[in-house]
Amino acid sequence: MDSTRPREFVLTLSCHDTTGIVHGVSGLLYQAGCNIVDSQQFGDVHGEDATGLFFMRVHFEAPAELADVAALHRLFDPVRHRFQMEAALHAVSERSRLLLLVSKHGHCLNDLLFRWKSGQLAVDISAIVSNHPDFADLAASYGIPFHHLGLPKGSSAAAKREQEQRIEALIDQERVDLVVLARYMQILSPEFCQVLRGRAINIHHSFLPSFKGAKPYYQAHARGVKLIGATAHYVTADLDEGPIIEQDVERVDHSLSAEDLTAVGRDVECVVLARAVRWHVQRRVLMNGHKTIVFR
Repeated sequence: MDSTRPREFVLTLSCHDTTGIVHGVSGLLYQAGCNIVDSQQFGDVHGEDATGLFFMRVHFEAPAELADVAALHRLFDPVRHRFQMEAALHAVSERSRLLLLVSKHGHCLNDLLFRWKSGQLAVDISAIVSNHPDFADLAASYGIPFHHLGLPKGSSAAAKREQEQRIEALIDQERVDLVVLARYMQILSPEFCQVLRGRAINIHHSFLPSFKGAKPYYQAHARGVKLIGATAHYVTADLDEGPIIEQDVERVDHSLSAEDLTAVGRDVECVVLARAVRWHVQRRVLMNGHKTIVFR
């Protein structure tokens, strides 16, 4: 918890785009004695795939007598009902609780742990779960509980679901807000994806649907690719096709080996995943159907 910002809050909302929304929200906050620190909005009203929705994120400071999420919800209720909004209020001082999932590639895990430990990522990491024991020592060096929930090769669907349910129990026990798949190489069941809806982020290389399977960077090297990228997205039952939060690329050329490409790709994956996690916990990402609105 950031005890230096106890009176700061973030309001996020979405509703059908119409006139008067910004005035209604900002006017209400002004009349209540709140100070708007930052405000961003977007109306998805142009193009064939437009959803017709309006999105808004307001970072504000409340007076002492209103510096409580429940009190602010009561204050905001009339505007929410008037515009039929989906809205959420969060105290800036409340840090999100994360659960990290990892398999045998530890670059994203190591990067997130370093950013957390160095204060670059304002979260609390509740635990690390892996289907392999490889990173138990790394977790111990950061003082974070490590749970090895093994899944032998060829495990049945029932065995995989049982393992997922153990993770679900840990999520409930640790009051986890966000699950991060830091190169967790398991296909999640539709049931688990539904449990994690809107609160699980995955990372993968951006070659998909090309170069599937093992050693994608080696496949890319064999084809002479010139761009290497990564995609961070919310987890859904559609494998690697959830709403995209962030992407980035790096240029490569013929002089690099397959191992060099792999190293470049891992660096991009780390940066993209860290950005996606940071924006999510700062309440900057709003769902818009099969895509996202990101207020950077």
